[in-house]
Amino acid sequence: MSDALNYLIKARPEAMQAYFTFLKESGKHLDPKTRSLISVITKIDSQTERGLRQYLPRALRDGATPHEILDAILMAFPTLGLAKIVWAMDILLDMDIPEFRAELLGAEVEWHDLIDWAEVRDGEITYVEDCDGRSIFIYRCGDDCRVYDSRCPHQVTDIPHLALSGMRLTCPKHEWAFDVSTGECVDKGTRPLRQFDSRLLAGRLQARW
Repeated sequence: MSDALNYLIKARPEAMQAYFTFLKESGKHLDPKTRSLISVITKIDSQTERGLRQYLPRALRDGATPHEILDAILMAFPTLGLAKIVWAMDILLDMDIPEFRAELLGAEVEWHDLIDWAEVRDGEITYVEDCDGRSIFIYRCGDDCRVYDSRCPHQVTDIPHLALSGMRLTCPKHEWAFDVSTGECVDKGTRPLRQFDSRLLAGRLQARW
């Protein structure tokens, strides 16, 4: 949430509570995916960059495919016009969300080879850079492990391994912080790191996305 909205919530709590209640109630008969797609369109129409960066990944989390998001944007062409759509595509490309890369559009979910299991240190965090277009954080505890996307769930900012301190991973953009042993957000935000299914195959750790 922006500093401006935080200020208004403190200065005019009654009015802002009514506003947020209105937003929630106005879409209560819509499924989450449809709500997110509409939010993407409204952020493009108002050219609210911060909101668009927030709602593009939210639409993916709520079940929309990249093709569905692009279709929704293009179907709104009569009201958005070409200039706003191009503005949105520039932001989308800058975000570099792997699912939207032209070569990955419509790609099937599959297993990706990450690292030799012997190289994954027990009780520590292992970072794997640029594995089939993604960077990965791995937390191992004995024979079990958790495999996380390096991108912050807030605005899909790629979190570098230098942002790791002990078990705490902090996104440099808005300072969302995560406990990598659990994936949970422990400061600023509310959403956990994205976790991928993983498996061992012939001594190699693999993850599925």
